[in-house]
Amino acid sequence: MEALKTGKWLALAVIGLFVLLLAACGSDDTSSSDNGSDQVGGTVSILISGSQRASASVEAVAEGVKEKYNIDTEIEVRPEGAEGDNVVKTRLATGEMTDIMSYNSGALFKALNPSQHFADLSDEPYMDTIQEEFKVAVSDGDGIYGVPGGSTSSGGILYNKAVYEELGLEVPQTWEEFLDNNDKIKAEGKVPVVAAYQETWTSQVILLGDYYNLHAAEPDFGEKYTANEMKYSSTPAALRGLEKIAELHEHGHYNDAASSTSYTNGLEMLATGEAVHFPVITDALAEIESNHPDQVDDIGFFAIPNDDPEIHGMTIWLPGGFYVNKDAQDLDAAKRWVEYATSPEGIEKQMEAIKPNGPYMVEGVELPDDTYEAVLDMNEYVEAGNVTSALEFSSPLKGPNLEQITVELGLGMVDPAEAAEKYDRDVERQALQLDLEGW
Repeated sequence: MEALKTGKWLALAVIGLFVLLLAACGSDDTSSSDNGSDQVGGTVSILISGSQRASASVEAVAEGVKEKYNIDTEIEVRPEGAEGDNVVKTRLATGEMTDIMSYNSGALFKALNPSQHFADLSDEPYMDTIQEEFKVAVSDGDGIYGVPGGSTSSGGILYNKAVYEELGLEVPQTWEEFLDNNDKIKAEGKVPVVAAYQETWTSQVILLGDYYNLHAAEPDFGEKYTANEMKYSSTPAALRGLEKIAELHEHGHYNDAASSTSYTNGLEMLATGEAVHFPVITDALAEIESNHPDQVDDIGFFAIPNDDPEIHGMTIWLPGGFYVNKDAQDLDAAKRWVEYATSPEGIEKQMEAIKPNGPYMVEGVELPDDTYEAVLDMNEYVEAGNVTSALEFSSPLKGPNLEQITVELGLGMVDPAEAAEKYDRDVERQALQLDLEGW
C-alpha cells in the first residue's frame, strides 16, 4: 500500500513538472509577443541607389529589422540617373532582381510594368495608414506595389526668415505680393531671388513647383497633357509658370552673374542673408545644415504663390518606394521588411539616421523635435490638405531640354510664349519616342 502511494505521488509529481514546463514555454511565447519581437529570421536582398541619404535610410531600417525580426539585409548599390535605370530594367528583364527594390514612384515606376514583377501589397493592413496620393503613384489599377521609402520634398521658395523679420516682411499670399517683397528687399541692397544657373536644373523649379496652381485651374491637365489634348503654349494656367520665371528677370530680382552662380553658392547666399529667396527643392536643407548649421533654423518655406489670394497650395515630390519582388527568395521576410519600413517604429529609425526633407506620407508619424523649420512650414500645407504631387508623378512626359529652356527664359533670351512653344516641341519628340497614344 505504501509503495502504491509512493508510486502515485511520483506519477503526479512527474505530471506536474510536465505541466509546469508547458506553462513555462507558453509564458515565454507570451512574453515574446508582449515585447513586440517576432523572430522570423532569414535574409533579404535590396537594390538601392548610391545616394548617401538612401544608404543611411536603408541601413537604419535594416538595423531595426534585424533587431525585431532577426532578418539580415544584403544591400546592393546601383548607379544613379540613367545608368541606374538601365540596371533596374536589365535585372527585371533577366529575372535577377533582388528581393526588394528601392526606386522612384510615379510615372517612372509605372513604366516598369509593375504587375509583372512586384508583389501586390494592397491587402496588407498597414496600407490603410499610407496616404492616397502615394498609393496612386505606386499602383497600376490592378494592385498597389510599394510603400514610401522616405519623406516627401517640395519645390517652392526657401526664404531667410531672419531677413524677413529684419525688414518687417510677411509671407506673400499672392504672386504680386511676392514681387512687392522683392522690390523692398532690392531697395535694401540684398538679392531678392537666387538664380543658380551653373546647375541648370535649378532653373525649372518655379515652373515645376507651380503645378499646384496649374492643377487647381485645370484638374485634368496631367491626363490631357499626356494624351496630347493640352499643351503649355495653349493653356494659360500652364503658361503662367513660365511667365513667373520671366517676371523675376524683368523686375531685376535675380542676382548678377546668374549663369555662373552654383547651387552651393546660392545656398550660401540664402543662409547668410546676402539673398532672401531661393526657388529650389527642399532636399537643399541637408546641405544648408551641413555647411551653415547656425543658420539652418533661419530658413523657412512657402509654396509658389498663386495670383488668387484664396488659393494656397504646395507641389510635393513623392518619395521613392520600396517594392517587393514577387519572386523573392523569402517572400514572407521581404514583406515583413517593407512592413517594418513603413511602421512608425521603422520611420523613427530612419529619422534618427537622416532628417526628413518634408512630411511623411504615413499617418500617425510625428516629426522629430529637431525638424527643420522649413519642413514645419511645409507640414502646414499637408495638414490643411493643400498639396498635389508634381506633374511627373501623373505623366511620363518631361522634356529633356526643359532646364535649358528655363535658363534661356530666366536670362531674358526668350519670352514665355517662345519658351512654351519650344517646350511643347521638346515634349512631342519625347512622346513619339515613348510611342504614347494620341501623338
